[in-house]
Amino acid sequence: MAQSKAMKIRYFTTSIEVIVLVGILVSVGQAGNWAEFAIWPATDEQQAPDIWGNIVVWQQFVTEYGDYDIYIADINNPGEPAAFVIGDANDQTNPAVYEDIVVWQDYVVWEGSADWDIRAADINDLDEPQIFAITDIADNNECNPAIHGNTVVWEDGQAGDLNIFGADITDLGNPAEFQIAAFEHDQQSPSIYRTTVVWQDNFFGDWDIYAADIWQRNKPVDAAVSYIEKDQQSPAIWGNIVVWQDNFFGDWDIYAADISDFEMLRQADPNNIIEFAVAANEFSQTNPDIDGNIIVWQDNRNNNWDIFGYNLTTRKEFQITDDSHDQTNPAISGSVVVWQDNRNGNSEIYAAVLDGPEVAWCTSGMAGDINRDCIIDFEDFALMASQWLECYLEPAQACR
Repeated sequence: MAQSKAMKIRYFTTSIEVIVLVGILVSVGQAGNWAEFAIWPATDEQQAPDIWGNIVVWQQFVTEYGDYDIYIADINNPGEPAAFVIGDANDQTNPAVYEDIVVWQDYVVWEGSADWDIRAADINDLDEPQIFAITDIADNNECNPAIHGNTVVWEDGQAGDLNIFGADITDLGNPAEFQIAAFEHDQQSPSIYRTTVVWQDNFFGDWDIYAADIWQRNKPVDAAVSYIEKDQQSPAIWGNIVVWQDNFFGDWDIYAADISDFEMLRQADPNNIIEFAVAANEFSQTNPDIDGNIIVWQDNRNNNWDIFGYNLTTRKEFQITDDSHDQTNPAISGSVVVWQDNRNGNSEIYAAVLDGPEVAWCTSGMAGDINRDCIIDFEDFALMASQWLECYLEPAQACR
């Protein structure tokens, strides 16, 4: 990490018990064109949802036992959903899911010491999920896991010097740990897509967004994504697009960057970062997530927290929830959005299946679609005309 903070300038472009429960899914109203429904109605506090395909996971404070457990629900059959609980006498929190693997942080008490470790469950057979330890270093905290493919990432260490680590879990019984980012100060809140990991980094004294290519896991290569003044936090990634919350203008906004040319990012030139605003107004927008061409976040422009979305293809914003209570902490997979919802007086996990023009996608590319919005129109012609007869061949004589 060799960038200088002075270079930061903003450039804009346009022992574990497994318990099985079965219940009935409840549909409770509608916002916009999408029916919103509670995944698993309960009076306990449900928080921190994540989703992959038809599997939703969250942490739930079980009042009867006085601790947090991990809940897993298959919403493929909304008429007869099943919820599965992974928990013991201590806390299990901050779950994430990819295909048949669920990961979480687990408060482990062992031989007089206690700390947070990362655990995983293979839920291919939900009647008998297989539990594994991903990392369990004594007297060392491992927290906030994320997963994609056969790689789990997390923040590791003590407050003030947290680092980002990962593990190859191809063999769940023998995970292979590796270091991703171990710089001075804190590196936190990792997110991963294939071989790219992003996180928030306090190396320069405020929060910035960094990324690492971990294709060679013994030699991860890092680069700055957004390292302007003020704070950039809570990154998420899908494909080549990174999203985060940003308080450059004094309130939280949602920004994104295209990091498709990773080698250009490594040159530490702000001109190489194609950064753009997703949602930037005088209110706060926080906690973004992304899947495919849809970004979601929580937004308080209506004097309470609602869930909003943005279509990267059509470049249009849309509102997902409009209940007068708070909806927060959204996550998205495909066309399904889940979030934490307070409409019944306690936090429950709700979901909506998005459809219609708001979530349109491009079925194929077109040579004349210069701005990549899947429509060939005057905007494309204007972009072409703005560079008419310009030539960047080297040597210049080749342009004649």
